Amino acid sequence: MNGSRSDLWREVIIALGLSAGAAVALGFARFAYALLLPPMREDLGWSYVEAGALNTANGAGYIVGALVTAWIARKWGTARVFLAGFSVSVLILLLTAAATRFSTLFLLRIVGGASTALTFILGAGLAAAICPMQSPRRRGTLVGLYVAGASIGILLAGAAIPIVLQGSVQRWPEGWVALGLIGAATLPAAWGAARNVPEPVGRGIAVLDISEFRQLAPTFVGYSLFGAGYVGYMTFIIALLQKQGSSSGQVTLFWFVLGLVSAVSTLLWGRALGACKAGRGPALVFAATMLGALPVLLHPGPTAMFLSAFLFGGSFLAGPTSITIVAQRQLPASSWTAAISLLTVGFALGQAAGPALAGAISDALGSVAAGFWVSPALLGIAACVNLLQRPARASTV
Repeated sequence: MNGSRSDLWREVIIALGLSAGAAVALGFARFAYALLLPPMREDLGWSYVEAGALNTANGAGYIVGALVTAWIARKWGTARVFLAGFSVSVLILLLTAAATRFSTLFLLRIVGGASTALTFILGAGLAAAICPMQSPRRRGTLVGLYVAGASIGILLAGAAIPIVLQGSVQRWPEGWVALGLIGAATLPAAWGAARNVPEPVGRGIAVLDISEFRQLAPTFVGYSLFGAGYVGYMTFIIALLQKQGSSSGQVTLFWFVLGLVSAVSTLLWGRALGACKAGRGPALVFAATMLGALPVLLHPGPTAMFLSAFLFGGSFLAGPTSITIVAQRQLPASSWTAAISLLTVGFALGQAAGPALAGAISDALGSVAAGFWVSPALLGIAACVNLLQRPARASTV
């Protein structure tokens, strides 16, 4: 019993070490952009299209990274590539502080998107490989701890950036430096954790055949729309709240609530999603995320702001878990890696398109709120599409 308990604690510590990768890849490189977007836009004179285009660039880089992750990991090893992606992601955060030209920032966001894809995807693979194959429930918990690192990144960014900015839009480079230094400080923990995980088995690249893709088509489309909708929210929510008159203190507290609720909910969604049939799990997550995006549009104010933080924060990070469960139910184990990779590419395509579309509408109508409506609209459509997902054939369950 004591041996089993000590093994569990060891596995938890390893998962927490790996979660630094999720914190850097999502919490810092992607989500913290929402906190730094308003001062960057004001200081550099961007339109909303340009502001959204930088997250589109990040999404495009993520697509490239997702496409080559399995090949690179097979060639050089999962742990080694995870740590390389982590290191490059930290370097990009620091280099962003030194760039002011839009073209340079655009290129940095592309490279950063690719490196964070390597970091996040391979970090999840390492987290799943921590414990023995005969412990699926424990493995799911460890993966949940890893994904919760993104929420910790949100909380750390929410604490550091307002302190660094001190209300000055010209201090946005210091914000990126702070994120880079925090990321660099966590690299040793990630290195130690990654070196203590056995190389995941089954790393070969598999390709779905047409019949298998048809089985997952509604989830592929729904997850792509979800990617566009959720990243639109995360890109422009701070700009929207500031336009609505929220104080800096309220915005900071909103960000903390969003991060804290997402950290807790990530560990709770698994059981509920496991009980859902066909595509109802993703549909439930997508619908809950849509409801989280609506309050700030329908009734602006502090109550709506924190209701949005609670509902959106409590659901958006459950998206990857929900589609993973669908893939595992729809297809045999030999096709899981290919299926999840394909769904991740669709998700990244959505992330690339969402901010640009929202930014274009905001510029055309002269209102950030107008473009923000893209998020709940796409999330609602995503939920409806996933309801078309048929139950798995008995032979694949």
